[in-house]
Amino acid sequence: MFQVHHLMPEGMFARVIGGNPIYSSVIVVEASDHARVHIAGQVAAGPGGEAIGRGDMRAQIRAVCECIRAGLEHVGADFSNVVRTVTYTTDVDEYFRCQDVRFEYFTHPAPTSTLLGVSRLADPDFLVEIEAEAVIGLDRLRLP
Repeated sequence: MFQVHHLMPEGMFARVIGGNPIYSSVIVVEASDHARVHIAGQVAAGPGGEAIGRGDMRAQIRAVCECIRAGLEHVGADFSNVVRTVTYTTDVDEYFRCQDVRFEYFTHPAPTSTLLGVSRLADPDFLVEIEAEAVIGLDRLRLP
């Protein structure tokens, strides 16, 4: 048996329409001895949805990783628990030039990772979006 928890941690942007978020920022699937943590795709968005670091891939990767950190820490996880990422970027070459920023967060051993070049993200000023999945033991899991 398992339980599913839908969370909206502080420090993570969530698009709201009609007073309701249109997605969960974090979903935790709690199983018998572990939990899977799913972090929705994060972009470099300020509290009002405006792009942080407009035109600056490094700044946006850092902002995105800080959002992911907020989601992970909210449930008792950290970057060492991340097992998979999917990254969408509007400029693959620039993203590769900025990998050092990503490596500040995702250290060795690295999670599995998929990188996709896209023509644009939800806002044309967003350059990168990253979603992440983590696995943690129930002994570390914190739920609000």
